[in-house]
Amino acid sequence: MLKITRNTFDEVMIPCYKPFNCLIVKGKGSYLFDSNGNKYVDFTGGIAVNSLGHCNKGVQKVIKKQIKKLIHASNIFTNISTLTLAVKLTKHTDFSKVFFVNSGAEANEAALKLARRVAFNLYGENKNEIISFGHSFHGRTLFSVSVGGQDKYSDGFGPKPGAITHLPFNDIETFKQHVSDKTCAVILEPIQGEGGIIEANPDFLKTVRDLCTSHNALLILDEVQTGVGRCGTFYAYQDTDIIPDILTSAKGLAAGIPIGSVMTSDEIAKHFSPGTHGSTFGGNPLACAVGTYVVNTISDKAFLNNVKAKGIILKHSLEELKDKYGIFKEIRGKGLLLGAVLNEDLQDKAGEIQQICAKYGLFILTAGHGVLRFAPALNIKNKTIKEGVNLLDKALADFTKV
Repeated sequence: MLKITRNTFDEVMIPCYKPFNCLIVKGKGSYLFDSNGNKYVDFTGGIAVNSLGHCNKGVQKVIKKQIKKLIHASNIFTNISTLTLAVKLTKHTDFSKVFFVNSGAEANEAALKLARRVAFNLYGENKNEIISFGHSFHGRTLFSVSVGGQDKYSDGFGPKPGAITHLPFNDIETFKQHVSDKTCAVILEPIQGEGGIIEANPDFLKTVRDLCTSHNALLILDEVQTGVGRCGTFYAYQDTDIIPDILTSAKGLAAGIPIGSVMTSDEIAKHFSPGTHGSTFGGNPLACAVGTYVVNTISDKAFLNNVKAKGIILKHSLEELKDKYGIFKEIRGKGLLLGAVLNEDLQDKAGEIQQICAKYGLFILTAGHGVLRFAPALNIKNKTIKEGVNLLDKALADFTKV
């Protein structure tokens, strides 16, 4: 019988990751269990993917029902599951057209290609500049990683795609000075996730929206991490004064089943005519059936109000630990996407604290440089939040001991 251990990873996997020194074998709700029987409180949510927790019973039921009917059929057909999810997304957003893919990177890749195609069709090949922002993250394909504002992820894979400009995030004056009629698209996250849980300033968002309109540039909002209830509204843009031209979504949209989507208007969508773009697995019936269940669950006003309430509880608890240990300079974020920013002299210690937390039975994330990131399941129980915070308290006591 084949024996699998944590060491098997080092033997057979391409080393893009450096996973914790344990082998996860089971998940239930907001808990994970390893091969040695250890139990962990999960404040990572699969990096904001497991929106309804691990092995949610409702998700299991949908999967069991759908796999008896149709798993994959290809995009030379259409099917009820795919169309149902598309209708649900248009119902709960300001968009009328949807394209499905398998991940956030693919969603952003498609959105960027669509923006370039719109500009080419309407204004010619010279209107091709894409503006992005420092510390942003938009995926790992060569195009999306080059558009992302972190050179460490794109250096060494050149030559990079051209006509991409990176500007300082939340810097209104610099944006005003640079955007022009050559700009075809601006892409940003309402809250930069990988960059360190940095929220877009409302005035900055409004300025970007207005100048995109005046320069005939499309505004793409990357809601791969902030969307599907993560920030307390169904999509984070719905808590702002702007509406983007294109919205990308993924992560929590199918509670752990790979999916992504691009949403836009009729007018923009028509520039992706048959043959201009595609995806073999995108919009497969299984993922879309689960996605429909997730949308039905999370779009409920009471559910979203609960996310806000749980976010307040977690944020308040983190503020208390900030006061207790004095190692954080601020707690930021919205809903259940929160970041604890380490003091300047501790900026290189986030990974160490993450490892100590795991030792005490708590999984957390890091973000940017020196930020502890928290993105638990949206339906996490209040008692589990308290349990996880108590474990974080112990880990921080260990970290700060003399």
